[in-house]
Amino acid sequence: MKGLVLALVLALVGGQKQDLEPVFHTGKTYLYGYESFILHGLPGRGLATAGVRLTCKLEISRVSRSDHLLQIRSPKLEEYNGFWPTDPFAPSSRLTETLAACFSQAFKFEYTEGRVGSIFAPEDCPILCTNLVRGILNMMQITIKKSQNVYELQEAGIEGICQTRYVIQDDSKNSRATISKSKDLTDCQEKAVKNMGMAYIRPCPACPLKVRNIKGMVMFTYKMKYGDSGALMTSAVSEQLYQISPFNEPNGAAVMEARQELSLVNIKRTPISAPKTQLQNQGSLRYHFSGELLQMPIPLIRIKNPDLQLTETLRQLAQNNEEGATKEASAKFLQVVQLFRIVTLDQIESLWVQFANDVPYRHWFLSAICAAGATDTFRFLKQKIHEEKLNIWEAAATLPLAFHFVTPNKQTLDIASHFLTCPQIQKAPMHRIIAYLGYGSMVNKYCAQISLCPNELLQPLHDLAAEATSKGDAKDMALALKAIGNAGEPASIKRILKLLPTFSPAAASLPNRIHADAVLALRKIARKDPAKVREISLQVFMDNTLAPNVRMVACVVLFETKPALPTVTAMASSLLTEPSLQVASFTYSHMKALAVGRIPQLYNLSAACNIAIKLLSPRLDRLSYRYSKVIHVGDYSSEYQAGAIWRVYLMNSPSTMFPSDIITKVRGYYANTATDIIEVALRSQSLTKLIRKQNIPFAEYDTYKTLKELGKTLLGWKELPPEDPLVSAYVKVLGQEIAFADIDKDAIQQTMTSLTGSSNWQPVVKKVVEEVQRGISGRWTLPAMVAELRHIVPTVVGLPLELSLCSAALAQAAANVDIQISPPLSDNFRPSQLLETNMDIHADIKPKAHFHMIAMMGINTRYFQSGLEFHAEFSANTTMKFDARINMKEKNVKIETPPCRQEVELAAVRSEVYAISRNMEEVDSEKKSQLLPKGEVPSISDQPFQPSERSPRPGSWKQSNIPSVISKGYQQGSEEAHHHSVGGRFYTGIFCRKLESLGCSACLSLKSRNSAFLRNTYLHKLLGELEAKIVLKPVHTDADIDKIQLEIQAGPKAASKIIDVASSEPKEEDETSPHEDIQVKLKKILGIENVLKVANKTRHRKKRILRKDKTVVTDLWAEPSATPLSSSSSSSTASSADGKEAGNEHKKYEIRQSGKKRGSSSGSSGGRRSSSSVSSASSKICSSSGEDHSGDRHCSGHSEYSNQQTDLPVYQFWFKPADEQDPGREVLNSSISSSSSSASDGGISRAISQPKFLGDSKPPILAAVLRAIHRNEQPTGLQFVLYTDTQPMRLRIQMFVSSITGPRRWKLCADASVINSHKATGSLKWGKDCQDYQIATQIATGQFAAYPAMQMKLEWLKVPSIVRTTARWFYSFLPGAAYVLGYSQRQQRGPSHQATLVMALTSPRTCNVVLKLPELTIYDRAIRLPLPFPSSPGTATSTLPSPDRNVFSQATLSIIESFKARCSVFQNMITTFNGVEFNYSMPENCYHVLVQDCSPELKFLVMMKRLEESADLTAINVRLASHEVDMYVSNGLIQLKINGVQAPTDVPYTSNSDASMLISSEKEGLSLKAPDYGIDKLYYDGHRLEIQVAFWMAGKTCGICGKYDAETEREYQMPSGYLAKDAVSFGQSWIISEDPCAGACKLQCKFVKIEKPVAFEKKAAKCFSVEPVLHCVEGCSATRTVPVSMGFHCVPADSTLNLEGQIRLDQKSEDIVSTVSAHTACSCQHQSCPA
Repeated sequence: MKGLVLALVLALVGGQKQDLEPVFHTGKTYLYGYESFILHGLPGRGLATAGVRLTCKLEISRVSRSDHLLQIRSPKLEEYNGFWPTDPFAPSSRLTETLAACFSQAFKFEYTEGRVGSIFAPEDCPILCTNLVRGILNMMQITIKKSQNVYELQEAGIEGICQTRYVIQDDSKNSRATISKSKDLTDCQEKAVKNMGMAYIRPCPACPLKVRNIKGMVMFTYKMKYGDSGALMTSAVSEQLYQISPFNEPNGAAVMEARQELSLVNIKRTPISAPKTQLQNQGSLRYHFSGELLQMPIPLIRIKNPDLQLTETLRQLAQNNEEGATKEASAKFLQVVQLFRIVTLDQIESLWVQFANDVPYRHWFLSAICAAGATDTFRFLKQKIHEEKLNIWEAAATLPLAFHFVTPNKQTLDIASHFLTCPQIQKAPMHRIIAYLGYGSMVNKYCAQISLCPNELLQPLHDLAAEATSKGDAKDMALALKAIGNAGEPASIKRILKLLPTFSPAAASLPNRIHADAVLALRKIARKDPAKVREISLQVFMDNTLAPNVRMVACVVLFETKPALPTVTAMASSLLTEPSLQVASFTYSHMKALAVGRIPQLYNLSAACNIAIKLLSPRLDRLSYRYSKVIHVGDYSSEYQAGAIWRVYLMNSPSTMFPSDIITKVRGYYANTATDIIEVALRSQSLTKLIRKQNIPFAEYDTYKTLKELGKTLLGWKELPPEDPLVSAYVKVLGQEIAFADIDKDAIQQTMTSLTGSSNWQPVVKKVVEEVQRGISGRWTLPAMVAELRHIVPTVVGLPLELSLCSAALAQAAANVDIQISPPLSDNFRPSQLLETNMDIHADIKPKAHFHMIAMMGINTRYFQSGLEFHAEFSANTTMKFDARINMKEKNVKIETPPCRQEVELAAVRSEVYAISRNMEEVDSEKKSQLLPKGEVPSISDQPFQPSERSPRPGSWKQSNIPSVISKGYQQGSEEAHHHSVGGRFYTGIFCRKLESLGCSACLSLKSRNSAFLRNTYLHKLLGELEAKIVLKPVHTDADIDKIQLEIQAGPKAASKIIDVASSEPKEEDETSPHEDIQVKLKKILGIENVLKVANKTRHRKKRILRKDKTVVTDLWAEPSATPLSSSSSSSTASSADGKEAGNEHKKYEIRQSGKKRGSSSGSSGGRRSSSSVSSASSKICSSSGEDHSGDRHCSGHSEYSNQQTDLPVYQFWFKPADEQDPGREVLNSSISSSSSSASDGGISRAISQPKFLGDSKPPILAAVLRAIHRNEQPTGLQFVLYTDTQPMRLRIQMFVSSITGPRRWKLCADASVINSHKATGSLKWGKDCQDYQIATQIATGQFAAYPAMQMKLEWLKVPSIVRTTARWFYSFLPGAAYVLGYSQRQQRGPSHQATLVMALTSPRTCNVVLKLPELTIYDRAIRLPLPFPSSPGTATSTLPSPDRNVFSQATLSIIESFKARCSVFQNMITTFNGVEFNYSMPENCYHVLVQDCSPELKFLVMMKRLEESADLTAINVRLASHEVDMYVSNGLIQLKINGVQAPTDVPYTSNSDASMLISSEKEGLSLKAPDYGIDKLYYDGHRLEIQVAFWMAGKTCGICGKYDAETEREYQMPSGYLAKDAVSFGQSWIISEDPCAGACKLQCKFVKIEKPVAFEKKAAKCFSVEPVLHCVEGCSATRTVPVSMGFHCVPADSTLNLEGQIRLDQKSEDIVSTVSAHTACSCQHQSCPA
């Protein structure tokens, strides 16, 4: 037994692992050789790379148990800039000296069991040197687990605490071990990273790590030798790799590679001498950020005397700006920003004193101060505003920029809080708003860096909210809420809840917009506490007592919290019973928008919404435009991890026809981050008051008082609260609200008063005109830093790796404008005087813009820079120099401008990439290498295979044909050069278009030189050199151009201008010559006679062809040798100039119709003959079947028409034009089926090929001449003439463009006309006498498959090659687009030069669509229309409307009419404004409130009662202003009483009050029109009553006709607002009680008590109705009753509650619903009335 135990002990001892932690023994000095380098570039040989290398010798000595000394000897820093690996490193002697100075003393560090503790450095040691020491010591950080050889743990290092994997290989025989460790730098808990300018970019923590755009890893390999005295590290190697892929491409990545090597050289017995100075604790291994934050990613500046350097740089900046050197100016501006971050406050003050009064410097100074964002610059700005050194506009421009760019810390936040209390800020409301919103944004950025936000930072915002609430100041409440929303801290939730009625009943009296702002303030808080915000917003969303727009805003916020499936399902469940259709429609639409999204951050929400919409679609999928919607447009590329969405939230109000709240936002997604780019909101309230007639004293009329008294008899009725017109808007940029405004009538008047001292708008116009008349002269400059984004991480070497982007924009304008107005403006100025003045304008305007962006990857410190630098520039430059003369009275405008004198670069885009190396010691000798070597021919492996000859292959036109076609299109009259290098590295191209008549030429120049030949990725395409510019060059012609003139003449003198231009000597008698002479001259000048001659010849020729063989239908627009439209088969028919037949056609099919001849021709591949046949058989419907057999047709008799339609695809139906339905006509019908007839093509051409020149009977209404005036030659240019014929039903427009002089006969002719009330045509022809190229179009209405339809045709007979190429390119996208949009498609041949679109209206909100293209048919059924289109499907097409009704104008009117609401009563059927129909039998002789104005104006009242004589007869009473109008039937005739006086019905009656009213006879009754009151029309004939109210009355009516608010679920609202259970109780609630003794109505509403015992909560109870029920008055008995459902409030049986003491039972809870009897007729034999 003892032996066994001894063996086990020996085995355990032998198996125990040696201690592998490096040990340094006391008294010894360990000498190591150290080498490290960093390289930045793209993978692959032959591309430029930049980097640095550091070599030195290290001495390490142990001085105590844990303290060690590190001495760095012989440091040497070398820079690399060239093409790896052929070029050598270049030593940097001065930087080496700088490093040697800071490494001259020893460093101390704590080291225990392989772990590095604190590091101590000399007090004056730069942070750069300390971080380099951290990089060296980071190699010695080893964590050994003695019991495992493979393990993972969290290990601290220079990059932070990251997940680390160890693998130990132990060679016990040789007492050696190899330790390997690796780290995934994307999987770190406390990563050392610094981000600047990215506070508004939200990362996605839940997104997978594998799709990150920045990936990094590091590997260490240690060689250890161990013995009895411990382990010795003989060598260590580290390799770090960062891969940056901007477009998430596996092969498209830039790489940073770092490597360290540490090798043991010797061990000495002499220890390192102790440091002479006191060492300071510099912290742990974790990298320290310091100096690199000050250095922007711009070229280094050696800073010696910053204030003097600033002075010099500002002077250079102003000089560059004066000289127009925008590129240099933008670079200098960034340098100024860099210097302002370094200077002190006193230096800034002295600079301000020097430059403040010099305007050119002042703009640059203030812009740079804002962009610097330092504490001193922010404090300086606060002082200047406090001292009122900045005017109101400068302060408004600088404040938002300053708050945006300032670095948030305790000092700057303290300064910002003083902005809020500054008296100068408080005086200007605009500045106060900017300051509070900016402060909220600063708090948000500061608190994003720390875990807990201090309450004192939020206190100023909370105090503003509390003060505004106590004072009831709505504007300050809104400001506080918006600022709290910008801050986005959960600590503010309690303040927000105090302004929401759901949580604070006192907030119910606040305006709805405050409730909405309170909910919106939760949006940013949801990012920090989504659960709490979700709980709040869900309760607000479910609260039916709130306004719909508040609940819709809560829906938006709720979805921002990304709710899970249970919450989304709960929302869907509530929508199934939601009474507000506005809220239901908005939420459902929002769910649909989210369901189609492909954003990774929203995958779970999209899935939940997909389930929810399946529950809701049966109820909510067909709601109209009247309801709120969410419009969603966006896409996301999973491949490139980028996307964007655009959403528009349209929130309709029940009181408006159009959206009252519109919020639109754009959000971008990139690399698993999200950014709200911009958001704009617009709210409106009661804007309809502004478009109505004002100053009508409704409150003084009798109707107003009558309605006030009536309200007392209708229990619970109250008018709507007053609303003042208001427009409010806000703008958010990067998720932060930067400005908002509430614009009401008072705000407009205040603005006008502050500008002119008067609230009248006419002096404002006069003042503006006078200011303009004084002239505008000056130079304006607006520089701005657009963005500064920086992401900095440490490398293992101890140097920072920075990814940064910095951009600046510069806008300039120099203007000199002089305006003279004659005659001068009079003292009693009226704006109408401007219409009788002459203006002479002399203008010289030179706008210029420049945008410069720098992106960098590499090392960026204050000592040196090394890496890749990407520069991109955009510049735009133009000159507008002109003289204009405007004669308003003569309707003449003449503009003159000089021609091109010199080459001008209008716009340019340039980009280039360099590998750069710079250091502070040698600022002037920077090393810069272009990414691609110049002139180097690629290797054989890089060269593509070049076949000797190419064979055409199917589908290859996309790659080869299009570029060649485009090139050919530009070659005519252009200069073009191409150059392609071997391997495809270089490309240059110049495309020019000469305009000789104007003396200039426009050129597009393209140059490209990139690395895409190595790897075909977006990154490689971007990196290199690119230049694209548009240049305007002068063209040297035979005669120099003196000036270019454009003259426009409207009115009766238009024709004389054209004649004056054409005549060599202007003749004064032209204006007085006879009309016929002018027209003859115009024909000759414009060359219209030639156009008509060609058209007539063509027409006569075609007539001869048709007489010879009527079955051949040729192309009416083609030239004599042109090819006509091809038919559905593969071949087409051609006709020659002499009328010969081009071929025979096959007899395809027959169409028989009674009393008609219907001809059609269709070509076939065999070229056989085709003819038409005539038969008297019944009409048949034919359609093709089969994709390949277009000749096989199915025909059915007319009696089977409707049955056959249901079986056929929609694309096989025929379109039947409305004007071809007259049986007396001989017409050709067109088909859009697969065998489309080309006879219809002739129909389009026939209408257009008879061009009656309108100038024969009409003078031109507009003439324009663009001409170049030469010194010794005739002018050249173009002239334009416009004719119109506005006869009823025959509208026609003609336009002619032709050259002024010269032998060229180029012209452009456009003609558009309305043929009849069902057809319109148009044509565009251009070329020699308008005959080279032609396009024709036709729009017709008719019938398509028994539905009213519209057909649009487009014919193109010959078009330029560039148009064909563009159309073919667009055509290639159609199938895919149709598939994505859900349209069906079918490959079938049609006419080769024709496209047809048919839209058939199947219902007011749906239509069928068929798009017929030459080789493709796209179709779909039941497409939803955005607006209802009233129509009557199934109307017989033989009954044409009257000729004086134009279908096209009727369509517009019908859409407008659809916005108006109608209420009708016929017998017992009532249709409300919202379209709800119900049956209700009115009790006799009792007036009902049919409709009344419930707004505070109380403008009108319409009452109705059923007469006792007949159940079908009614009488109405209308109250308008001081008028009481009675309409009733007596002895079978319509009677009219006005104010109790009988009035004739055959004579129209018109009121004489402020608001008009017209009563006239119409059809069999009377109509009343009072648009100023809101009644567009009221029609009454004794049996039927129809009321149509204006659209601005939406939501403001009440009565039996409803509220006109589209809330059909809440239609049965009683006067108190209670929702009736049925139509009967609803109708009876609107009965007007009368004096039972004086009036004929013996019914009145009373509360009732349930007489039978009711068990309530297992106790005896008595129940009272919550609303009154119709009962006979006292002394009368009921002779007829109807059952009604009513809600009851129950109390215990012993309760003292009774009917006598209870007035408002409707405010009690509804406990049960029971059916009771309501009286509808009474017998009053025992009624007691006073005599």
